[in-house]
Amino acid sequence: MQAAALWNVHGPALFLRRGTIEMLESALQALLPAGTQALAEDALHLARRYKRLSGTPEIRFRLEKISHDSCRRFHVDHVPLRCLCTYTGPGVQWKYADSDTIHETPAGWITLLKGRLYPGWSTKGAVLHRSPPISALPVPVTRLLLTLDHPDACGMGRPDDA
Repeated sequence: MQAAALWNVHGPALFLRRGTIEMLESALQALLPAGTQALAEDALHLARRYKRLSGTPEIRFRLEKISHDSCRRFHVDHVPLRCLCTYTGPGVQWKYADSDTIHETPAGWITLLKGRLYPGWSTKGAVLHRSPPISALPVPVTRLLLTLDHPDACGMGRPDDA
């Protein structure tokens, strides 16, 4: 996606907000680099889908450029539900807890993961995930990753808690 490549060149390293879809759209539109409208539309479309699936009125929305190895270990997040979409670079790696087979979600595809706070979550059949290791690749890579979460994920807190 050309818009994602343009974001990697001209967009902020991190766009992190908590809010309603309308709030997120307004904040995102205010800083869009030229040529990245299609990326914003896709990310907001996914946010709307996530909102319907999760039933939360607000979302934690993170669009981040990643050029190092992050989240190296396979894990399950401490959230009800997490949606990941890698726009550029290698996609999210995942595996079943009882398997050594590692899968990679292609760029542009969605990874929807039940976290430990998902109702009825169990270690049986759990899916673990991690960021793909990129530091050893022969050519430097920048991943552009969208993460959609419950609004309180990762200590986000309410806007009026400041």
